[in-house]
Amino acid sequence: MSGLDLTGLATGPAQVWGGVRLVPLLRAAPITDLRLHRRVYGDAYAPVALDRRTTYLSYVPHGFVADWTDDGSAAAYGTSLGERVPERVPVRPHHRLARREGSNRLRFLPLHLALEGYLALHFGGPTVLWAEWSQRAVRAGLSPRAEEAYRGAEVRGLADALRVFEIHHGQCGVLVYVADALAAAFAVPHPEDYRALHATLVHDLFGELIHHYALLSAPVPEFRASIPGPGIRSLADLRAAADGQERAWAEFHDGTMAAGLLAAPVRSRPVYRAGRFTLGRFLPEFRPGAENHIGETITDGDGRIAYLKTFRLSEAQVRRGFLLDTLAAHDWHLGSAAAALNATEAQLGLRLEAAGFGALLRQDVLDGYRKRARAGGDGAAAQPAASRRPSSK
Repeated sequence: MSGLDLTGLATGPAQVWGGVRLVPLLRAAPITDLRLHRRVYGDAYAPVALDRRTTYLSYVPHGFVADWTDDGSAAAYGTSLGERVPERVPVRPHHRLARREGSNRLRFLPLHLALEGYLALHFGGPTVLWAEWSQRAVRAGLSPRAEEAYRGAEVRGLADALRVFEIHHGQCGVLVYVADALAAAFAVPHPEDYRALHATLVHDLFGELIHHYALLSAPVPEFRASIPGPGIRSLADLRAAADGQERAWAEFHDGTMAAGLLAAPVRSRPVYRAGRFTLGRFLPEFRPGAENHIGETITDGDGRIAYLKTFRLSEAQVRRGFLLDTLAAHDWHLGSAAAALNATEAQLGLRLEAAGFGALLRQDVLDGYRKRARAGGDGAAAQPAASRRPSSK
């Protein structure tokens, strides 16, 4: 488990519009043998068949198509933004989140790889059928599993910021901050790809936390460079001082503002091989009270990122992931999981209900937990595992 490696991407000077701060990511050497372009689907609501029994449903306005070559000659072609809102919302079915369309072409649904990975977290439910779990948990696991998100156009100030901000020379990505909270990271292989895809951020999905911050935040301050007059005796001195300010800003940004994304360990999983590149997605450690991001990447053979897109989880989403990870780590034994959380079994059961997983517990068990809470007790000790007669699922 390790953090994201943004080797080859340098932080540029930020631009501010109200509560939105955009920080460009620049490549000194663009990646030329992998290119991305957009395939427009419109404002479509899409069911995506993952397998014969599982379907992912979401708002999917576009897909990305990755073309790669062995000689560095790949080229991206045109895209359109499709801003017109239709009178009716179409339903456009898709087959798979990532699908090969030729020997050197891969179509995938950006961001939805990451979101489906989060929704599929321990999706099958209990792996050991302890007595507390309901028949629904046994038969269907966590299905259906749903989360809410907001379209980028609904994040106040984002559309205006993307429209008026300057695209820098060599820019291949951007970090989006709302109220100086890191909302999303986006990076592509080549500056021409970024120019074509820059405005697509208004069609991306953003979490409840970011939407809330955008509504309530005041304008954020600009970080302006300050070069003292004394000691500047030549253009070379001025250039050196300006370079020093750029380095100081990049170090502050990467080490402080973006530390929640760049320094946090993530669990990566490959999804598809595309020549020397690998399309994958990642999940965080689910640290309650901390910044947590899910995302997807395309990396080269050395593990360096050519493509990146992330989604920041809300605190409620982090809690759900944390509880599921804790249960899975203890074979879905409520008593063992509660002990690991320094809680009683009843307290854990009520936390599961508050997180939206109450239907996984038997009704009589959940009623017992509620009765103990109303009586002011902290819940009885966990029942010995030997008396529960578990069976493998």
